[in-house]
Amino acid sequence: MSLLNAREFTLTPDVNGRLMIDNSNDYYLPGDILNLDGDFSAVFFTNLSGSASEPIIIRNASGTVTTIGNPAWNGGSWAEGLVFTNCHHIILGAETDKSDFVINGSAQPARQAYMNLVLRRHTDNFEIKNLTINDGGTGIWAKTDPLITDTSSWYPNSQMFNLKIHDVEIDGTHNEAMYVGHTATYWDLTAGTSYYGDSSGFIPGHQYVQPIKWYNVKIYDNYVHNIGADGIQTSAIDLLEVYNNEVTNWALQHNYSHNGGILIGGRTTNTNTHDNYVHNGWGELLQFYGSGEGGATHVIHNNLFRTNEAGNDGVSLRPTANGVVQITNNTFAKTGGNLIRLNGNSGAATAAHIINANALIEPRTAGGTVYPNAYIYTEGGATYTEGTGSNANTKFLTVALADVDTTNYYLPNPGSPVGVSGYRKTP
Repeated sequence: MSLLNAREFTLTPDVNGRLMIDNSNDYYLPGDILNLDGDFSAVFFTNLSGSASEPIIIRNASGTVTTIGNPAWNGGSWAEGLVFTNCHHIILGAETDKSDFVINGSAQPARQAYMNLVLRRHTDNFEIKNLTINDGGTGIWAKTDPLITDTSSWYPNSQMFNLKIHDVEIDGTHNEAMYVGHTATYWDLTAGTSYYGDSSGFIPGHQYVQPIKWYNVKIYDNYVHNIGADGIQTSAIDLLEVYNNEVTNWALQHNYSHNGGILIGGRTTNTNTHDNYVHNGWGELLQFYGSGEGGATHVIHNNLFRTNEAGNDGVSLRPTANGVVQITNNTFAKTGGNLIRLNGNSGAATAAHIINANALIEPRTAGGTVYPNAYIYTEGGATYTEGTGSNANTKFLTVALADVDTTNYYLPNPGSPVGVSGYRKTP
């Protein structure tokens, strides 16, 4: 992609602070650069497409700070900040500094219904980078709801390809910081609503389909903090990598149904969650509901998960379709409940998870007797294997016994019995 010969356009808000672009006439072409200049209450792009070799770039105007959103919104229409509908091959965000491109959502009592950045109706081949999102309901919302008039929105008739979210800061959303992929197991086309049960509960006469999935999603180098519900929530994705993110102070609603720092949700396959730092929140540090369908692999490697509250477990796994998870070289520390919980009730009971070279430190800080299974707790027939030698897990009743540096990512001090197990900070 060359910017030397790119066409550039400067776009400004109308008298109401809005910008509405429907590119059905292909006025904007692959390779174009759209500079947003000013303070926008709402921006909507529809049918805007670049190409794989020449994406359309949307950024702040040079030397300016672009702001989008309506902090005063308290109900009614215009409940979104920046929306992309049926848009493809887009790069969105500032060139280098995330403080130059800012989305400010609602800060009012009704803000839970406000969405800051929306990718919908088949929008894909999209890169979100170098931007800041504050307040509102949901920070980034990226999925396609099935429509009865659009059979391509029914799985497996199509899929959405290639999403990158990186170098983004999200602060203060009421709901999820990121909502990537559809969480519904099925969609009731007749009623237009999500359905989370199995097919035995279908309403006679209603038509049900599954939502389409993303393929190839990378979420990395983001900072997520002060979040009402889940931090980074993902679902219905094949080939997912979540790495180098920091998530802290999430689940402020104290809702047990929406309390994951990182959530690898249902209908995810071939996932790799690594090098993340999740700490100091109310809810569970990581929740995993991925699928073993088609021999899918799942890796949780070299993460630091520490310090939560209220008896919540550290990492909770409940895969489907005999999903096997490799849990290697992580540090789990100071969890209110168990450090790792494995649940086999959703079809994982016949497969043994692989748990090697983790540092397991100080479970059940919320109180209660620390039994041996507080380090790795199983239920519903879940099974696992533990490594030996250099792959052995190390287990410590307290942080002091582990002899780690709590001011430096819980790295082992010289001579620490943690040895080679656990998390290591990478550059």
